[in-house]
Amino acid sequence: MRVAVTGATGFIGRHVLAELCRRGHETTACVRDASRLPDEFLQMGTEVRQIAIGAGDEPDWQSLGSPDVLIHLAWDGLPNYHSPHHFEKELPDQYSFLARLVKTGLPALTVTGTCFEYGMQSGALGEETICLPSNCYGFAKNTLHRQLQFLSAQHRFNLVWARLFYLYGDGQSSNSLLSQLRNAVTERKKVFDMSGGEQLRDYLPVTTVSRFLCTLATLGQDIGPINICSGKPISVRRLVETWIREYGWKIELNLGHYPYPDYEPMAFWGKTDKLSTIISIADAVQPASMEVSKAP
Repeated sequence: MRVAVTGATGFIGRHVLAELCRRGHETTACVRDASRLPDEFLQMGTEVRQIAIGAGDEPDWQSLGSPDVLIHLAWDGLPNYHSPHHFEKELPDQYSFLARLVKTGLPALTVTGTCFEYGMQSGALGEETICLPSNCYGFAKNTLHRQLQFLSAQHRFNLVWARLFYLYGDGQSSNSLLSQLRNAVTERKKVFDMSGGEQLRDYLPVTTVSRFLCTLATLGQDIGPINICSGKPISVRRLVETWIREYGWKIELNLGHYPYPDYEPMAFWGKTDKLSTIISIADAVQPASMEVSKAP
């Protein structure tokens, strides 16, 4: 299968591209700066297309090489979740890019959404939960999803809307929790400043998320919205303590140094019923993915 990936040089994109290559798919990496793509992907036969979404010269489906599916990971402006940039710039540019591909023949599309589409709702959140986004990023993503649903009614294509919760792993932004903790250890700091750590979140390794995304994207099904998560809430404090123990780091936690974020509720996690069912069926045919992981 030929799979095109936008945002291929990003944190998730590199892992998704590596997983696709491992599975033997033909891959096209859609990037703004081709020099940022590691040579290992070129050696594995990945085709590179330099594309600037929003520049006005985006390709149609045929000129992109007629991929069987596009995994769309590209999105600018993070982690400033409150910025109007998300709906003023990203939303129209993203929709225009994707609609052009669909209208010219793209048969399948997988797009990463966000748990922030659920807004400030607490507890276990399932795909049936009404989306009530409370920040600009969540609003823009939820709106793009609705736009693609309307587009699908006129131009039939398979849509997977993958709502990501929290991720960690190699290559993550320096602003991420794990990266900040690792940097503090590298700098030989005695304490790590953080919030109170009592907020409950849903975390998965990026490698697991990438396997799920690749499986869902290549099934050839109109799956719609689906949570990509563990289904197991864990406190941020416990997660950090787990990392410290697993890596053998020597550092103390300075809890309560930072206030809790104002763009997310204190306790929320995703339901995995839909994900578990689909992955189980896919694995019965071809065991290329992983079971839903337990939180650390």
